[in-house]
Amino acid sequence: MQPFNKDATAEPHGPVDASVVPRFAGIATFARLPRLDEVERADIAIVGIPFDSGVSYRPGARFGPAHVREASRLLRPYNPAQDVFPFAAQQVADAGDIAANPFDIAAAVGEIEAGARQLSEHADRLVAIGGDHTIALPLLRVAHAQHGPVAVLHFDAHLDTWDTYFGAPVTHGTPFRRASEEGLIDLTASMHVGIRGPLYSKDDLEDDARLGFAIVTSEFVEEHGVAPAVERIRARVGDAPLYISIDIDVLDPAHAPGTGTPEAGGLTSRELLRMLRALADLRIVGADVVEVAPAYDHAQLTAIAASHVIYELLSAMAPK
Repeated sequence: MQPFNKDATAEPHGPVDASVVPRFAGIATFARLPRLDEVERADIAIVGIPFDSGVSYRPGARFGPAHVREASRLLRPYNPAQDVFPFAAQQVADAGDIAANPFDIAAAVGEIEAGARQLSEHADRLVAIGGDHTIALPLLRVAHAQHGPVAVLHFDAHLDTWDTYFGAPVTHGTPFRRASEEGLIDLTASMHVGIRGPLYSKDDLEDDARLGFAIVTSEFVEEHGVAPAVERIRARVGDAPLYISIDIDVLDPAHAPGTGTPEAGGLTSRELLRMLRALADLRIVGADVVEVAPAYDHAQLTAIAASHVIYELLSAMAPK
């Protein structure tokens, strides 16, 4: 994807210079990047979606976007692990938040979809900060409208392909079932990574396979390592347009305590970041990072992890 600048010599508008304005000062846009209204157009827009009315256990992810932005102040312009300047190679801007009805899930999903569609008129790709995992459904609807069925690479402790919860068809535990049923995803190229913990029954796994997902469990990564897991991911995704959805609870609670449904035995932040770096040559068309709940966080551990996850995603999405 080519940068939007008409003048090929023009440089993207990058973060505030930390040698001029200290990192702890100023407005906390993501990585201290410019706002979307300060640039003509963006290659990637970072957008917060402070919605958590779809949660089934601990609430609070509505405060996630602000928490992650605050922790992102320490990010720097050059990523040596990927040998890229993610904010100089492309125009990345912070689009603020999409507001959504906190009392009506169906209305909120519609508002998020409409907001993302409107934002896509000003940015080629979106990276969203949740919010709970409900937001993945409207974002996938927008991605499908642009690219057709997309491969979904879903990092999570949980499948999120359950049917209903207390009769509600759209919650943070159902987005990928609804997306599969609506034809939004590529049933031959989608995968969960980091799945672990108790399920309701074996039927959960059978349903999940029928809905189009393969699985790399947390136990597989523990036993075989990151490289074989990456091989499985790449073989599954192939060259399909790829949407990456990351629930921060894919990380072990030692690395991400600030989340709503923690499960023991998760990935380390180092393992997750290494996996994302290995996807840099794939066709990433959008992403979200969700379920950061500040009330349960300690010393910004979860927010720091989430901000670095987004940084690696932006680096992987940069033109090479």
